[in-house]
This record gives sequence, structure tokens and C-alpha cells, in this order.
Amino acid sequence: MAESMSGRPLGRLRHLLAALAVPVQLLVSAAAHGGEAIPYCTDPDWPPYESITADGKHQGIAADLLSLVSQRSGVELRVLPTRDWEESIAAARDGRCRFLSFLNRTPTREEWLAFTEPLFVDPNVLVTREGHDYVADLAGLSGETMVLPKGTSIEERVRRDFPNLSIVLVDTEAEAFAMVSRGKADMTLRSLTVAVYTIKTAGWFNLKVAGHLPGYENLLRIGVRRDEPDLLAALDRGVRTISSAERTVIANRHVAIQVQSPLDPWTLAKLLAIPAAVILTSLFWILKLMRVNERLRVQSRTDVLTGLANRSHLNDVCRSEMERAVRYGRPMSIILIDLDHFKQVNDRYGHVFGDQVLVEFAGLAREVLRSTDTVGRWGGEEFLILCPETTLEAAFALAERLRRTMRAYGFPNGHRQTGSFGVAGFRDGDGIDRLLIRADNALYRAKGEGRDRVVLDRGDDGDGGEAVPTGAKVSRTVCPAG
Repeated sequence: MAESMSGRPLGRLRHLLAALAVPVQLLVSAAAHGGEAIPYCTDPDWPPYESITADGKHQGIAADLLSLVSQRSGVELRVLPTRDWEESIAAARDGRCRFLSFLNRTPTREEWLAFTEPLFVDPNVLVTREGHDYVADLAGLSGETMVLPKGTSIEERVRRDFPNLSIVLVDTEAEAFAMVSRGKADMTLRSLTVAVYTIKTAGWFNLKVAGHLPGYENLLRIGVRRDEPDLLAALDRGVRTISSAERTVIANRHVAIQVQSPLDPWTLAKLLAIPAAVILTSLFWILKLMRVNERLRVQSRTDVLTGLANRSHLNDVCRSEMERAVRYGRPMSIILIDLDHFKQVNDRYGHVFGDQVLVEFAGLAREVLRSTDTVGRWGGEEFLILCPETTLEAAFALAERLRRTMRAYGFPNGHRQTGSFGVAGFRDGDGIDRLLIRADNALYRAKGEGRDRVVLDRGDDGDGGEAVPTGAKVSRTVCPAG
């Protein structure tokens, strides 16, 4: 116990030194460019998040957060002004900018950008006119129009998840709010910070926040070119040093009412006091309710022990991904896993140790799997992985990589844990139960053939189908080496 207590200050000191360290390669690169500051690009017209002034300066929430990142990482930065967001993306792609300052991570962007931890988290809300009903379920609406700015990460997700909506694109945030205010669109989906800022500064007081869309939060990050791993590491260390309190202070600094009026300040203050109190009180309760709802939502879909998705959430995601696979004719696969001889682990070491093995396996799965995959605890020592946009061969390779990682991993007390894997691919006419039965049959064969292996669904569930595509260069069963 004494050793643990004495080690804590040393651990904190190491963490601080790591946060302030700048990779040697990054310093060498800066020296090679004459010691120049590293150029980056922004969205030049996205207040209050960020914008570029007439004299080419970066301002807004992102600018203030980047200033802290620069100070704490030791990396000197300079903004490269652009005309619009499209030009910023082009400049980052061709290397004039080495990173983009403030954006959501998407699969398309991950093809050429690597991302830091979130720099700022902001929920998205539905904004409508005052007379519109509260929106509890966006999927239940019919014939309504949503307006969105071009080039946002939200557009692709909304089109995929809510085909019942008609989507209209405009050039700017202001145009989106204007169309809703003037009745040319029913709603827009924007961040809470941008919504409050725009409604206040533009005076569109016929608009209101009419709902919150769970799972559509903005996790705004720094996006670094994939050929800049040292720069990514340095910036990420800077991001991790920024506290929640510092983020809140910076956000509050920029979301404020600015009114130009011939009235004297005292008269203006009295006129604005009551409506300002009402607005602030409403926002307080909206945010409080959103936080409570978010906690309840997470609890309802998360396995308490491992922190992975629970069975109910896996069913929801599986149903959604299967519908998408049918609609767009895209591949999808699932992997069912059973930890081998787990009852013996509990009997020999106790249930507390068994729980620790489950938790550490969950961590391994998170590290090995892709961001697009969903892994959850199916029950007991069984886990299910949902792999959208994944062929049977790719899912087979993914399962084998996880099996090998698990087999080589050192669990507590020198314990070695293996697993059996059943892989099945979605086929026309499949329901959830049918797909799971085929994966479970493959898992059963893996256990029957000696465990610690990956087995593919053979398509022998009575329909005469073949689960492995013709010419696929993949074995049906992978056995452990040796």
C-alpha cells in the first residue's frame, strides 16, 4: 500500500512530462523547414467554433483551444487562410496544410486523416419553428424537410438513418437557419453551441430547440494527415492536458449576445433582463435533461461489467445494419465468440478473476477491431461482433487476428485464455435469428473440432446455399499453430 501511495506522485510527474514532450522527429522536421511554424487549415466561416478575420487571423472556440494545445505540446502553429471549407480540405490533401483544426471523424475522412482525442464535445439538436411539435422520434416523421450545410459529417448519417426525410443542402449555417425561420424547411440538425449562437446573434427568435438526437454528438477533433504520425502524437498530448473546466470557460467566452442599439446600457440591460433569464433558465434545464437522458440511454445499451454493448443494443444495431445491407446491396458479417473452458476458470480462480478476464478480453477486442465494428457481450462468456461493409473473407481475417491476439495475451496470474469463433455472412432472405443460428452452428463446430479456432458458416442450414463466395482464398477452419 505504501509503495502504491508513493508511486502516485511519480506517475503524475511522468504523465505531465509525457504531455509536454515533443517527438524528436517533429523537431527535426521543423528544423528542416527553417524553424517555421506548422501550417494548418480551418473552416473560415463556422462561428462560434471558428472563423478567419479580414486580416487572416483564426478566431473562435477552436482557435482558443488550439492555442492551449500549441502551448502545452511545444508545437508552434500558424493558420493558412482559405476561402471556404472545400479549399481547406483541398489544401490539407495536397500538403499545404498539415492538419485540419476542428472536425468530426468519419470513415471517409479516416481514409486520409488520423485524429486526436476529442478537442470539444457538443450535442446536436433539432431546431424548428415555434409552432412545430416536439420531435421524440425522427424516424416517425413523414414528408418533412431537413436543411443542412454542405460538406458536413451529419449529412451522410442522416441520409442513411432517416430515408423518410427530404434533405436540402445550402452553403452556410446561416442559410440553413434562415430557411427554417422562413418556413422553407421544417427543421435543421445543428450543434447546440452553433444553434444558440446563431439564433441569438441573427435574432431568429421564432426558432426553438425541438429535440435531441441521441448518438449524433459532435466529437470535434484535430485531423492530421496520415503521413504525419509524430505531429499527431504531439498534438494529441496537448489535447489530453485540456480540462473540462477550461473547455467550458472557452465556450462561454464565445457564445454571448452582441446587440448594437442606440439605447443606453442601463435601459438596455433592464429590457433584456427578463428574456435573458428565461432563455438561460430554459437552456439550463434543456442541458440538464439531455445529460440525464444520455446517462439513461448509455445505461440501457451498455453491459455493466465490460462497458461493451449489451444484448439489447446489439439486436438494435444488427437489425439496422441488416436493413442497410438489403437497401444498398452491401455486405455484412457477424462473428460469435465463446471463451474456451470458462467455467473451469471460474471454478479454479473464482468469479472475481473470471470477471477480470472478461473485462480484459473486452479491451483486447476494442483495440483489434475497427471503428465501424460493434462488439458486445451476448451473454455469459459469449461475445458478438457486428461487421458492416464486410465480406465473409474480411470477417474471417478479422476474427483470426483477434484469436491470435487473445492467444498471445498475458492475462492476470499468467493465465492463458483462448476462444472459439463462428463467422457467418448476411445473405438475401436472412432474418436476425437465421443469421445468428448459422454463426452459432459455426461456433459449435469450432468447439467440437478442438476449440481455439475460427470456423466459417458452411451454408448447410437447409437452403443448399454456400457461405463462402466462389473462388474465395480462405480456409474454412483455422487451427492454432503448433
